[in-house]
Amino acid sequence: MGAISEHDDDLLTSDDAETYASWFACLAEPMRVRLLHAIATSPGSISVGELAKAVGIRQPTVSHHLRKLADAGFVTLTRAGTATRVAVNPACCTGLPHAADAVMGVLNTRPCCPTDLPPDVTTRPMGDADLDAVREIHSQGLATGDTAFETRVPDLSGEGWLTGHRWVAETGGRVVGWTAAAPVSSLPAYAGVAETSVWVAEGARGRGVGKALLYRQVTEADTGGLWTLQASVPPENRAALSLHHQAGFRTVGVRERIARHRGTWRDTVLLERRRSTDDTDRGEDCTCPTR
Repeated sequence: MGAISEHDDDLLTSDDAETYASWFACLAEPMRVRLLHAIATSPGSISVGELAKAVGIRQPTVSHHLRKLADAGFVTLTRAGTATRVAVNPACCTGLPHAADAVMGVLNTRPCCPTDLPPDVTTRPMGDADLDAVREIHSQGLATGDTAFETRVPDLSGEGWLTGHRWVAETGGRVVGWTAAAPVSSLPAYAGVAETSVWVAEGARGRGVGKALLYRQVTEADTGGLWTLQASVPPENRAALSLHHQAGFRTVGVRERIARHRGTWRDTVLLERRRSTDDTDRGEDCTCPTR
């Protein structure tokens, strides 16, 4: 069983569907779910005997289920003297969530920028003369409580943003939205990774302004030296989540109780988009799909 391929349409192929179904079928047995969880949460590897003791079932039964998990590619089995050591297949730590996302339709084919952009919205590089409008739009977004967890508008001088990766949207000669990307780390290894945010003026929401901005952001990032864009969005902001998925972002996970905002613990959804021309080695030995 090989890694799942990328496709030119949004529908699962019959081969992908068959592969995903085989994984889910393997996990349809509750004991295998318990075993996989026990293996995945054990540091390093665990012996079959230790695993049987941990879950409280006989070793032959454990061995039977482990063979099924190994055949599906969820675990690896290694002989160590007279014992067998079990470890989780690292590819499945991303492969299984990827499969669930693919089936639920939250992944898009890359490059997956929308083409139905509003004709009356234009985007251009942000200049210093735009900063007053940028701050006002930021303030309007903060008022909703579901865009960011700041309590006041920051300076937004542009010093923390990447040069060449900040844009404004205009309609009728008026700035109605903006987006900018900031580096996630000062380490050279992360030079092509940036966190992006998109803000739309209160009276311009629902008109495709965010779509136009994110289209400009990701296409410029793809050709401007950035290989990964990430964004953190509160789960309540469904419009922003949908917008990012349309632009090729995938859900990496939910960061629970990550921020304290107005006296309440808040979650964020971490999203990520990898440029379509990346040369990441997918791994020939992986039996789960990777991103």
